[in-house]
Amino acid sequence: MTNFQLQPFPTDVTVPAIEIGGTIDRQDRLLSIEYRATGDLQAIEIPSSAVAPARTDRLWEATCFEFFLGIPGKRDYWEFNLAPTGDWNCFHLDDYRQGLRDELAFTALPLRIDRQPQLLSLALTLDLSQIISNSSPIEVSITTVIKPLQGEISYWALAHCGETADFHQRDSFCLKI
Repeated sequence: MTNFQLQPFPTDVTVPAIEIGGTIDRQDRLLSIEYRATGDLQAIEIPSSAVAPARTDRLWEATCFEFFLGIPGKRDYWEFNLAPTGDWNCFHLDDYRQGLRDELAFTALPLRIDRQPQLLSLALTLDLSQIISNSSPIEVSITTVIKPLQGEISYWALAHCGETADFHQRDSFCLKI
């Protein structure tokens, strides 16, 4: 199990007084990830839970937890969007921001969400064998979009490798598991 801590992209944007961390683990075909946002959560937009969580587009326009998976030496990759509402999406891309399409191997992503005054936890265990061989190493980028109640969206990641906040840059897939 690997602990992670995300950092906001360095800009003039005022970032809410929060911390975003968590854990990620891979056991054969299963990938488990848990995000924990702590601090002044009342300063960020956290929509209510969906009655029936579903595949939903454009989740990154609001508070959204994301991760990206790639296979070393291959150009294609996957983007997972996980909303605190329980809504989700998964995309497969052919190359950097090219060939975006829904990844149909997943018909649901069973998120476990815990909301408390000073903690928002979002966890997922995913069977990777639907998209990646059990023996294949993977490169991971862990990211989050935070939409405050006041001000501009901030972008958080393990690593920011460009002049702008761009989660799709393959250099930022810096965690090897």
